[in-house]
Amino acid sequence: MLPDLTQYLWILWLALVFVFVIIELLTLEFTFLMLAAGTLIGGLGANLLGGPWWLQIGLAAAISALLLFTIRPLLLRALKRSSPVTLTNVDAIVGMPGRAVVVFVDGAGEVKLDNGETWSARVRPGLGDLAVGAAVTVVAVRGASVDVEPAASAPPPPGKDS
Repeated sequence: MLPDLTQYLWILWLALVFVFVIIELLTLEFTFLMLAAGTLIGGLGANLLGGPWWLQIGLAAAISALLLFTIRPLLLRALKRSSPVTLTNVDAIVGMPGRAVVVFVDGAGEVKLDNGETWSARVRPGLGDLAVGAAVTVVAVRGASVDVEPAASAPPPPGKDS
């Protein structure tokens, strides 16, 4: 006769915890960590206390859901709070210094920013035109062009284009 397979259910619970921990190490989102904790506490815990298989599954699911909706958001919030905000893409361009690469006519021209990108640019109204090599600072991004103003304390422009 075959032995009762429910007496070996604890091996399944341990294997499931192990799989969830491995997946969590690959994803780093705390989702599978909560599933592993629920499986360990609910499934394996109920098994070791002699609960029937349906109670083990129910407790594992309930505890996993409880952890997912209570502890996981707190962990994610704490993780995001400790990391500084890093501006990327267009947001990182505002405030960046650069130099005019063509003479500005009627407030329009081109600038080469310190990150190496060349952008179409407009000088803010009332500030006049800029000469080649004039130091500028980006004050806004408007679609595919930037609004610039002359840099406050700029070193003298170099002898040739950047």
